[in-house]
Amino acid sequence: MTHRSLSILAGISYWIIFFAAIFANFMMLERIKADPVAAVTDQHLLVRSGIVAFMVTVVFDVVVAWALYVLFKDHALALPAMLFRMMHAAIMAVAVFALPFVLLERTAQAILHQVEVFNTIWLIGLFFFGFHLLLLARILGRPRFIAIFLTIAGIMYAVDTCAHFLLADYAAYAGTFLLLVAVPSILGEMAFAVWLLVKGGKSART
Repeated sequence: MTHRSLSILAGISYWIIFFAAIFANFMMLERIKADPVAAVTDQHLLVRSGIVAFMVTVVFDVVVAWALYVLFKDHALALPAMLFRMMHAAIMAVAVFALPFVLLERTAQAILHQVEVFNTIWLIGLFFFGFHLLLLARILGRPRFIAIFLTIAGIMYAVDTCAHFLLADYAAYAGTFLLLVAVPSILGEMAFAVWLLVKGGKSART
């Protein structure tokens, strides 16, 4: 594949991840949290679809990891960047194992416990994803504003994961941490996805 083709593939995969994750998080997980029993009994198809959506994000996370590695393989940090993203994808895949069990539970406490297991494992994966973003920012370099947002997002992913485990009263700061993670992540990763589709790979020799 040409560098341009790899860049487009990575960009399209990024957008698939975005939309699948939005559906799985905000339409499925939030529905379960709002009314656990009703969600798994009356809206079980939504829950099943959300589980599949999370599986899709894992698949395309691997695609992005591979495409970015091949695209930037001449850079010394390309391999560790790919490995950190692959670690995140692998841990995310393990986390998804917890979700099908919500369909077998019939009490709100048991259902929410499985969701909590999923969130905790995923949170650990995001720690490694943060390091992927830090390395990706160094590899990319320019556009400068994308690299800066990716760097901030990478730091905040790692800090947020550590804060979950180190702060006994994390819940009191959850909203602040969410903003500190979400804003640079959305701006940096969405801008990077657009850059991949529009400009990525054009200057590289194939």
